[in-house]
Amino acid sequence: MRIVLVAVPGAGKSTIMRAAQRLKSDIKIVNFGDQMLKIARERYGIQDRDEMRKRLSLEDYQALQEEAAREIANLSGDLLIDTHASVKMPRGFYPGLPDRVAELLKPDVIMLLEFDPQVVLQRRLKDISLKAPEATAVGSVSVPRVGRDIETVEEVELQQQVNRGYAIAAANAARCSLKILNLRAPEKRPFEHAEIGAQAILELLKTT
Repeated sequence: MRIVLVAVPGAGKSTIMRAAQRLKSDIKIVNFGDQMLKIARERYGIQDRDEMRKRLSLEDYQALQEEAAREIANLSGDLLIDTHASVKMPRGFYPGLPDRVAELLKPDVIMLLEFDPQVVLQRRLKDISLKAPEATAVGSVSVPRVGRDIETVEEVELQQQVNRGYAIAAANAARCSLKILNLRAPEKRPFEHAEIGAQAILELLKTT
């Protein structure tokens, strides 16, 4: 089975996928952005994903998306594909899974994860602090990783709403199921969201 997971950046999607892999070791995790970056480094000398989305023309970005989708589609086994429903670019939001990319990936399910925006900002800050101790936050504003725009609670929630629309469109183009997993409730224990998400993934895999 091929499951595409989407959420706003820094929400905890990768943690959920790793939790699922610990429960089922033969699951393969594929990062769509990393696949695009590998091609972009070879072709354009791009150094990171933020540079990729800001520097490349829309046409070049689209070509990278499609080439990465073709390569991933050739992989076998149970795949968890880590990507984004929407990409925040200088001109606004751009679909992370345009029709052609969704068709090429041939997913069985698109799983959309939604979180409390304040929790997303806290997780981003925690991730940044592990890499850059000097990082700080003011009010509802999170200091981003190098190259990422500073965002507010309202902006995170806006992207989650945009993600819904794009995820619906991608599922329609790919002719696959869309599962929306609501993880907005506060965690009662550390990593509870990861446990819930991992179990939801395993339940999907049982439906093959």
